[in-house]
Amino acid sequence: MNGIKYFGFLILMLTTALLTGCGGSEEKTDPDNQEILGDVFNKLITLDTVKTEEVRNEILLTGKITYDENHIAKISPMSGGILESMKVELGDYVKKGQVLAIIRSIETAEYSNQYTAALSNYEIAKKNSEVTHEMFQNGLSSEKDYLASQQELVKANGELQRIKEILSIYGVESAKRYTVRSPIDGFVVERNATQNMVFRADGQNNLFTVADLRYIWAVGNVTESDIPDVQPGYLARVTTVSYPDKAYNGTISRVMNVIDSASKVMKVRIDLANPDYLLKPEMFANITVYYNEGHKTMACIPSEAIIFDKNRNYVMVFYGKGKIVTREVEVYHPVGGKTYIQSGLKQGELIVCKNALVVYNALNS
Repeated sequence: MNGIKYFGFLILMLTTALLTGCGGSEEKTDPDNQEILGDVFNKLITLDTVKTEEVRNEILLTGKITYDENHIAKISPMSGGILESMKVELGDYVKKGQVLAIIRSIETAEYSNQYTAALSNYEIAKKNSEVTHEMFQNGLSSEKDYLASQQELVKANGELQRIKEILSIYGVESAKRYTVRSPIDGFVVERNATQNMVFRADGQNNLFTVADLRYIWAVGNVTESDIPDVQPGYLARVTTVSYPDKAYNGTISRVMNVIDSASKVMKVRIDLANPDYLLKPEMFANITVYYNEGHKTMACIPSEAIIFDKNRNYVMVFYGKGKIVTREVEVYHPVGGKTYIQSGLKQGELIVCKNALVVYNALNS
């Protein structure tokens, strides 16, 4: 209660000081109120400087949140078989290399047999090469025989390494089983597999889809009339129905340049960082795209400094402690928390920003 009384006292003192120090737009200040008015300013208002900026405009688009296709992995089976063990559920977070499922497959059993045969052939070729080399050094074998044994060893080693690489890709755990692992960190966003499911390697559906949701796209719909004002590199602000007060800033990374025959809109893509995972694919998105109006420049101030009264726009211009003037301005348009002023202000002037309405009412009541 004491805080409310004190705030009311400050407003009363400000009103009294301003009314005695300024009449309408006259630049007069009572010297006796200089100190009191200065203390009130420090507690009640903030000032901002008028800047000259290139005029920006905005386009409002509808759209949705989608996966960043550069950070998504669709995982298909490398051979047919039976899904023997499921290790993850839809929505689980997985690390790169983590096992998603174990599959029993006849094809991997064949590769295991090939590996056993290749290993045996390599060991035999290696032994023959060692014996031939020793005989060649003792004059009991020709150089031709020695070189032939070396070639057989190289050939056997190449076949062994080929089979080992295949088994490594499959993630074979035993003669009849191989593991399906995640190639990236991310969330399991699609699962087309169930326990004991029988499938073929040439099936159309992938078993899993893993997406790194730290990176996301917002895809906006651009009508034909707005196409000239949308270009790659333009800044964009994205909000969602779920989090209307939280804005994500990004840039247009791609303009599709194709109009959809059904919806009659062109798609644009905005790259967004999503470190808190709040954005989810398929969310509805409101997208604001900002663009420059050629090379036009105007005075620019925070929108909160504008006071609309009696169908006119005003700002409170600050000339010094105890001296504020109400000035009418011509507004061009507001964009993203800023307002461009067509006339009435000059670069470098000081204006009241916070609690400008309180000051206006004190001067003009």
